[in-house]
Amino acid sequence: MTPIPRKLCELATAAALLTATGLTLPGSAYADIRPTLSAEQQRSAPLTYGQDVSGYEPAYDWAASPAEFGIVKATEGLSFVDGSFARHWRELADKGIVRGAYHYGHPANDPVAEADHFLSVLNGQRARAGDLLVLDLEETDGRSVEEVNSWARTWLAHVKAKTGTTPLFYSSWNFANVYGRGLSGYPLWVANYSTEKGSIDPPADWKTWTIHQYSDSPVDQNVSALSPAQLRALGRPSTAA
Repeated sequence: MTPIPRKLCELATAAALLTATGLTLPGSAYADIRPTLSAEQQRSAPLTYGQDVSGYEPAYDWAASPAEFGIVKATEGLSFVDGSFARHWRELADKGIVRGAYHYGHPANDPVAEADHFLSVLNGQRARAGDLLVLDLEETDGRSVEEVNSWARTWLAHVKAKTGTTPLFYSSWNFANVYGRGLSGYPLWVANYSTEKGSIDPPADWKTWTIHQYSDSPVDQNVSALSPAQLRALGRPSTAA
């Protein structure tokens, strides 16, 4: 029997998962998986619990964490590397849960240079299928709405082109509502601490959210209306760096 190529197996598995849960897989591109649950459907869906940390929690014990997904800071700006990233990345792999890495962006810099810095650090670690890639954008650096929006578009598109993976976009609800218009093609990770977990309406022109960060105590806490398998389907399609 002729073996089925790995990519086709991954696509078939992802499509089956999404079809069974009301999600869709447009076209044939693995990286273009999009959640299509409405905000109301998300409120009634089972929630997957996750946490995110950075160098502010350098000794965080992932082995003892109840999280089903973990996202950690990798880089910032043009040259900063989070000193705890490598350890967090390894511990998340050891724990076996969905993991992701984020870059904290500064619109005063070249977005392509920042994206390449993020990828160079990330690719220096062992990759795993399903790893999530994230842009964390919370500052304007004095740039206009149009400039910040263009910066985000360029960073996100560059990472997608280089990895074949659609990055998530993270920000506060208010920031995303102003600076995130036109970015709805990128899964939304939104911070809003004033609403019950999983009960938010998406900002700007997003029709749905992927992750809701609802608290920063004792560490950043999140929920997703997607299952761990569905979250992995949004991540990198192979273990290639």
